[in-house]
Amino acid sequence: MAFFRSVPSTEIFPAVPGDGVYLRAPQLSDFAEWATLREASRDFLAPWEPIWPADDLTRAAFRRRLRRYAEDIRNDLAYPFFIFDRPHNNLVGGLTLANIRRGVAQAGSLGYWIGVHYARKGYMTRAVQAVIPFSFDALRLHRLEAACIPSNAASVSLLEKTGFKREGYAREYLCIDGVWQDHLLYARLKQDVGA
Repeated sequence: MAFFRSVPSTEIFPAVPGDGVYLRAPQLSDFAEWATLREASRDFLAPWEPIWPADDLTRAAFRRRLRRYAEDIRNDLAYPFFIFDRPHNNLVGGLTLANIRRGVAQAGSLGYWIGVHYARKGYMTRAVQAVIPFSFDALRLHRLEAACIPSNAASVSLLEKTGFKREGYAREYLCIDGVWQDHLLYARLKQDVGA
């Protein structure tokens, strides 16, 4: 149900500006830079992500990913972004608003990753700060949710720094790195004051 939707499904959503970063929808022309960054960051990302398919970094898999992204956007289910630094326009990571629920929920889930060479330099904090107004104003969500593994101190810090409040603990919530992992549950409401 696209109840309360404000971004037209037939249009690609606009780039989202931030402080020293911008977010935009992934494009086929991003493949080489994306694959290079993900490969260089594989060991860094593996403990925090689902197991990658064997062909994950191939052009064919990237095309399938873009088709899925386009379908998710068209159906108002998810809004994927790549994060670029300014002024160099380097791809530094990705962020997705997923599991969009309309009607009485008006909620979505935030997921993100950062390349190893860009970690702990503030890029993700600025990207999350940029996507929050997009989520509440352009997408008209009421609630953003996020979850992270309790031992992921950087992710806990990121969420708390960007105004998310811890709401709970979910046992064996997601299968990460091949193991069902417990997660801390966070949320930010539209009326929450920014951090």
